[in-house]
Amino acid sequence: MATKEEVRDVIIIGSGPAGLTAAIYAARANLKPLVIEGGGSAPGGNLPGGQLMLTTEVENYPGFVQGIMGPDMMKIFRDQAARFGTEYTTAEVTKVDFSIRPFKIWIGDDVHLARSVIISTGAKSLMLNLPREDRLLGHGLSTCATCDGFFFTGQEVAVVGGGDSAMEEALFLTKFARQVTMIHRRDAFRASKIMQQRVLRHPKIRVLWNSQVTELVGESQLEAVKLHNKESNRDSVMKVGGLFYAIGHVPNTSLFKGQLEMDPAGYLVTGQGARTNVEGVFAAGDVQDHVYRQAVTAAGSGCMAAIDAERWLESQPTESVIAGTPTNW
Repeated sequence: MATKEEVRDVIIIGSGPAGLTAAIYAARANLKPLVIEGGGSAPGGNLPGGQLMLTTEVENYPGFVQGIMGPDMMKIFRDQAARFGTEYTTAEVTKVDFSIRPFKIWIGDDVHLARSVIISTGAKSLMLNLPREDRLLGHGLSTCATCDGFFFTGQEVAVVGGGDSAMEEALFLTKFARQVTMIHRRDAFRASKIMQQRVLRHPKIRVLWNSQVTELVGESQLEAVKLHNKESNRDSVMKVGGLFYAIGHVPNTSLFKGQLEMDPAGYLVTGQGARTNVEGVFAAGDVQDHVYRQAVTAAGSGCMAAIDAERWLESQPTESVIAGTPTNW
């Protein structure tokens, strides 16, 4: 095991919009941040650049009038943070210890030390684990109606799911799509009654009960889905311009269990801005936001986390090593 002698002012775990915005602000505050981007297969791992690396075109981020490809947008964020002195390592964090300061962050056998930590590991959309999902994500397959609904104006689309999120996605899509089909594996929704009523009464929405998507049809662009009806035991093919998964998200927080406060769904709990329950540890982006889940809100919370970290560091004795204690909100 090799411990890095340098104690960083701030280490940022995760490199999506939240993490890279935090890096821009922290670097401009002369905190010389280290961003651990992700890129491996360790538990709780996250994709370098975040979920926008899986997004084709982003049209709802302010400043990009003609839209921008998700990976291109993340490269701009990354380059901007690097311009001010941000350092990067493309690896997965395998273990953390927030019980004492300086905090310890492991990458394999190497231990990095930090006076403060910003967690921006994001969340993963649950998938059906069907062939072609990786290939068609962003090419007719989506996990965010708010992000991509506009691209399906005048088309027939489908939504997989039965909870409140699925209802919200379907209702949102009616603003653009010619028809929205909800595909649900049971014979009743689990969503709240009022959301069910809105969906079932909407003239542009129809429901396929007891049905599951068994295959995605299309090579470079989604063309149709194959369905299996459990009640009739029949298979069918439905042509769609777009398919939206609304079956839930899982935050990348397994690394922090037992060390940071989480809500029942596993999202990090923050108060007073981006503060977690451990002083000196902050969280930003989808790892603590299960409501909005947008690039712009993630970036905003990354700004908050960096400013909170800078102000917290200014209030601390230099080179102090004291037990981590809960923050009083």
